[in-house]
Amino acid sequence: MAAEATKIDTYGEAASTGGLPQFDLSTWASQIFWLLIVFGLIYFVLATFILPRIGQSIADRTDRVRDDLDQAAAFQSQAEEAEKSYTQILADARAKAMNVAEATKKSVEEDILKEIEATDALANRESELAEKRIQEAKTTALKSVETVAVDAAGDVIEILTGKKITAAIIRASLTN
Repeated sequence: MAAEATKIDTYGEAASTGGLPQFDLSTWASQIFWLLIVFGLIYFVLATFILPRIGQSIADRTDRVRDDLDQAAAFQSQAEEAEKSYTQILADARAKAMNVAEATKKSVEEDILKEIEATDALANRESELAEKRIQEAKTTALKSVETVAVDAAGDVIEILTGKKITAAIIRASLTN
């Protein structure tokens, strides 16, 4: 119980002095001394160990960001060059394809024209041969018609007059 009484007295005494011990003017000199030592020690630790590391870390990060930005700019220019190259290659390929298509079209047209000319020549030869055959058939038919006409005229004259006339007399009268 005596220990409890001492605690009460200590607290009671602090309470009776009027407030917080930090505001007691008799302890300010030691408080300021320790404050300066603690802040000096903190400043020393910060200045020699922590802040240089933080500064170096910030500098490293800044350098890395600059390097990354420089590398991104280099990649950007490479990508633009690649795009230009791709566009040029694509344009060249299209032009080449157009030339090939045009050459193929001309070649096919020439082949078609040659085939048409060959077919026309063949058709003309066949037409000439057919005309010769028609002419021969016409000549043969005309000779046959003359013979038939002479025979028919002879038959008509014989039926009408009752006299038989020779084919030579009928032919002679047709030519006059």
